[in-house]
Amino acid sequence: MEELIKKAGILIEALPYIKKLAGKTVVVKYGGNAMVNNELKNSVMEDLTLLKFIGINPVLVHGGGPDINENLKIFHIESKFENGLRVTDADTMRVAQMTLVGKTNKEIVALLNSKGADAIGLCGIDCNLMECIKLTKDENGDPIDLGFVGKIINVKTDVINRLVKGGYIPVIAPIGGDKEGNSYNINADTVATAIATALQAEKLIFLTDVEGVKDQDGNILYSVGIDKAHEYIDAGVVTGGMVPKVMACVDAVLKGVNRVHIIDGRIPHSILLEIFTDTGIGTMFGE
Repeated sequence: MEELIKKAGILIEALPYIKKLAGKTVVVKYGGNAMVNNELKNSVMEDLTLLKFIGINPVLVHGGGPDINENLKIFHIESKFENGLRVTDADTMRVAQMTLVGKTNKEIVALLNSKGADAIGLCGIDCNLMECIKLTKDENGDPIDLGFVGKIINVKTDVINRLVKGGYIPVIAPIGGDKEGNSYNINADTVATAIATALQAEKLIFLTDVEGVKDQDGNILYSVGIDKAHEYIDAGVVTGGMVPKVMACVDAVLKGVNRVHIIDGRIPHSILLEIFTDTGIGTMFGE
């Protein structure tokens, strides 16, 4: 009986968060170890299915780097990266599109459907969901040429909204297209941010292989304001690969996303633990 009472307490703790998020959109960027480990795969899909059943509207954006690397090896194509972005020539683009849209996306959709959800897979080419142009400048404004790597210039939100209203969970692969019919590979973090911003989502959640942002003593910062985020970067508290992640979170908040989260996708049911508990398990950004 004591164990059952504890479970009831967990549900009561979640109640105000469920009430606040009812009818709202939550964009989840799915990547890292949570896409590789079978237990974690299942827990993510169960989390998303639960969100949908209690009246919250999840939209899933996924990566798929390991799958792409595996298929590139089969076709004897070398993987190349610059500043964390995949150099994508014509042959690499064909493999990336085939893999992300035809394999990774459909495996995620099938797993979600097996949990009782109604998921539907698509990419930025479908219904011109994500209109792109070729990426020609890096984050510092310097010229760059990575081949068929795209910059998103428009997100067609009515496509996603129709699916959400129809009771579906959209599962979006990070492939976009331009007006000339060219396909582009796009960084999945960038896609998730663009979609969350365009939808003015209540939350954007990045599933990563890190616990969150930490202070100088190694303690997780559970909540970070925009001003504080800049202070931590300037002071060298946030360094290395966390800097672009934190700046992406800040950018999303400034563009209208209410809350952005960096959480550890290696923890089972990390999505539920982050948004339905008082402290959460990762770092939340907001104004």
